[in-house]
Amino acid sequence: MDRNAAEALARDEHRPATRSALASGVAARLVSGFDSREDFSDPFRHWIVRRVFPGDILESLRRLPTAPAPVDGPSGKRELRNETRRYFDVATNARIAACGAVADAFQSARVVAAIEGGTAADLSGTCVRIEYAQDTNGFWLEPHTDLGVKRLTMQIYMSAGAEQGDLGTDLYSRPGSRTRRIAFEDNSALIFVPGPDTWHGLERRPIVGVRRSIIVNYVTGDWLAREQLACPASPVRA
Repeated sequence: MDRNAAEALARDEHRPATRSALASGVAARLVSGFDSREDFSDPFRHWIVRRVFPGDILESLRRLPTAPAPVDGPSGKRELRNETRRYFDVATNARIAACGAVADAFQSARVVAAIEGGTAADLSGTCVRIEYAQDTNGFWLEPHTDLGVKRLTMQIYMSAGAEQGDLGTDLYSRPGSRTRRIAFEDNSALIFVPGPDTWHGLERRPIVGVRRSIIVNYVTGDWLAREQLACPASPVRA
């Protein structure tokens, strides 16, 4: 075996341990974040968690090799551009260590327990769905509630600077009645348990650069697009 082949084999042999170690670090940070979460009740129950990811993971996610899709045509719903959406799916998680580590952390029993303890969400039997969102100027979202098969929604912001501070999620008491705009703070997350009153969106406003975020959902077995899931054959065990 030549030197290059030996080095490649060594990297492959250590990749599972590296991913496991990274996942452990992500899980520890998530558990700590939920322990120090901020709780809000207006206009519906939601939480803010800060310092979500370790710094090295955050920077790796910020530099993922995927370009944002151009905003052409109508906006208002993410599903209008389903063909350009990107997920931490099985293939991506195997190829990119940071993505795999994040998926494994959200799949882990200790993180699931921390989320359930902090939010009273019932995540038993759900699967982890993680979307890498890159929104550009012209994108907006109409108020909606995430009802149905989603048991938890968590949007983790990756701000590029002060000029993006106003790009957080808008919360409503009802469509057309905005109550709060979340600050688009780097490495912070908005969390809520979807229900009939959880109206949220992104009102039309200029987007400077790329509005990057990671959207984590725990979804029930009724979720049809299994190819989007991090571990489609392994529901979490709360």
